[in-house]
Amino acid sequence: MDNTILRKKLNTYKSPKGSLKGMSHEVILEVLQAWQNWPGSTADLYRDLGLSKGQMSALIRAGKKLVKNGAVVESEFKEVKVESVPVYDDNCNSPITVKWDRNKVIRFSQVDQLVDFLNKVEKKAA
Repeated sequence: MDNTILRKKLNTYKSPKGSLKGMSHEVILEVLQAWQNWPGSTADLYRDLGLSKGQMSALIRAGKKLVKNGAVVESEFKEVKVESVPVYDDNCNSPITVKWDRNKVIRFSQVDQLVDFLNKVEKKAA
């Protein structure tokens, strides 16, 4: 977000004496996010936003408290990369090892094979 827009939002909550009153949670979180993404010093940021050092620190504490209490749900999509699991042959250790009965050990190279096996065993038992 552009700091000029955030500065205008903050100015709507300033009293004639310059204190901040009745700020919404969204604006507090925007300040926290701006602080987290700011590449320079915090002093440059609070000057750019038209805040004092105390106001900035109070807003950061309030934003962290909101995040800690779970009042915030991240709306941005975050991609998770899953690396593929290597397929093992019969000579290697399999990723899934099941001890069956007392002396039997069954190894599966893929989860699908384990699920199929368990489904077949369940059908035979029923």
